[in-house]
Amino acid sequence: MVRVSGLASGMDIDQIVSDLMKAERMPIDKMKKQKQTLEWQRDDYRSMNLLLSDFNNLAFNMTLQSSYSSKTVSSADETKVKAAATSSAGNASYTLSNVTMATAAQTISTSIDSSMDPTKSLWSQRGSMDSSVWTEKTVEQAAITLSADTSTVKLAKGAVSAVNQNTGTLNSISVTTDGTSKAYTVRIGTAAGTINSNEVFINEDTGEMTFGTTLTSGSTIEAFSYQQNVLNFSMTTYDSTGKATGNIQDGGSTPFEFDGSTSLNTLLTQISNSKVGISAFFDEGTNKVVMTRKDTGNLSSVDSPDGSNMVFSGAFLTTGFLQLAGNAKGTDAKFTLNGLETTRKSNTFTTGGVTYTLQNNFTGDVRVNVSNDTQKVFDTIKDFVTKYNELIEKINGKITEERDRNYQPLTDQEREKLTDKQAEQWDDKAKSGLLKGDTILSSGLNQMRSNWYASVSGVSGAFSQLTDIGISTSANYSDRGKLVIEGDGTKLKEAIEKDPQSVMDLFMKSGSTTSEKGIVRRLRDTITQTVSKVEQRAGRSTWTSEQFLLGRNLKSVNSQITSFESRLTQIEDRYYRQFTAMEKAIQNANAQSAQLSQYFS
Repeated sequence: MVRVSGLASGMDIDQIVSDLMKAERMPIDKMKKQKQTLEWQRDDYRSMNLLLSDFNNLAFNMTLQSSYSSKTVSSADETKVKAAATSSAGNASYTLSNVTMATAAQTISTSIDSSMDPTKSLWSQRGSMDSSVWTEKTVEQAAITLSADTSTVKLAKGAVSAVNQNTGTLNSISVTTDGTSKAYTVRIGTAAGTINSNEVFINEDTGEMTFGTTLTSGSTIEAFSYQQNVLNFSMTTYDSTGKATGNIQDGGSTPFEFDGSTSLNTLLTQISNSKVGISAFFDEGTNKVVMTRKDTGNLSSVDSPDGSNMVFSGAFLTTGFLQLAGNAKGTDAKFTLNGLETTRKSNTFTTGGVTYTLQNNFTGDVRVNVSNDTQKVFDTIKDFVTKYNELIEKINGKITEERDRNYQPLTDQEREKLTDKQAEQWDDKAKSGLLKGDTILSSGLNQMRSNWYASVSGVSGAFSQLTDIGISTSANYSDRGKLVIEGDGTKLKEAIEKDPQSVMDLFMKSGSTTSEKGIVRRLRDTITQTVSKVEQRAGRSTWTSEQFLLGRNLKSVNSQITSFESRLTQIEDRYYRQFTAMEKAIQNANAQSAQLSQYFS
């Protein structure tokens, strides 16, 4: 709406209306301040719930047996045996003796021709191997449309031996340019020599086609098929149960196919990376290929008459090139553990909750001791106490923070008059004390303090109260219930060493009643209840406004603001209508005055 006012009266009507509306807007400014306060209070509640939920997650870890049953293991000679223990391991000493480590099956090829370069394609060095290793495979080459002028185009793969049209002959390849087709006679070899304009030479090693004329952009080399030389072979290995590790449809073997443009090094790398479980490499010093099972032990088929751990099929691996022996066998680890002679497929094995790793063969004795890891359990409890103290410090800080009512949320007009720094400092003051004396959080803290100090009934050991293990409340009143580990922690360490089961029960014992539950389980119950109550008041970010108290309050305030803003618009329009009427009256009076003046002039 365009308003023209003050022309007759000479008054600044816009400013007058603006000043009048400031008084009218005071109630809505109060509502917006109330809305902002509710939003800040909601956010403060949610930040407290986040702290409680994070601590609750930490408390869950304290309900796990592993937090109190950590074990430490020492080996008399770690150059021979290393060991680690789970929480289920018993405190005991174990003696290993007469150890023979497990070995992996290994086979080595015969010496390869010294001229063989493991980095070059195998097809280009086919003279070093028997022709029986190669298999011809038909490759269907799709049509190729050129994006630039060129005379050379490379096929996807090399090791080419023949090119066939649909008729199966070896005569030509067709190229279509601007709707005109031209046939190029095929020559295949390793040296191009002179290429006539109607010929195309195909390098049988690389698969590169060289045409006798330059083909223009947009030309299409029509689809054709060609014969490619590939290596086909398979390998079979077995797991510790004697089951073949390969594909069921392949009879348990793992098949491989490599085109002739593959180098020996690449072929061996792909074997090593496959699921067959063999590490393969070429040794330049001896010109031999070595293949070793990645897993140790005598791993053979349950039905194998000779117990071979690796079975090779295909001329490339056997008679035609590498001549790998098929009777390779690994050996199981043999040792005596506390007088019991036994074997394992691997040099790392677990028994009685203790994992042993054999490092060397030896005939003497090596003692391994398993005991409680007192320091680790102590550190776990100490960290939990520290996190609890941090939690109650932050919550106490919020519920005891003073509310300075001289600082109310800023309106948009008030914020514009301040610098960013001043506005930030004002907001900090206005946000303070919004949770002061909150009954939900205060009650939750009081209940958590009770959870710590109440006795745990039904424990089997010597410790039923927190003070029994050297943890008490700070004597400093300002600490507001913080926990203190007495002295340097000696009493707590002694309790863990003396009766770790009782310490564990004190913290994590299950029970049907609160008095029967361990401290941590009580804490988790209290936290869950407190979080739920806070959510009923402040909700979650995913909840709708109707689902929590402050949300409903905010919705009500928003509704009042919307209604009052509509009313303010009506009031402002009324003021402008009144001043417009005044302007018209003044204009009429001025006109009459001017007319009367004319009569007396």
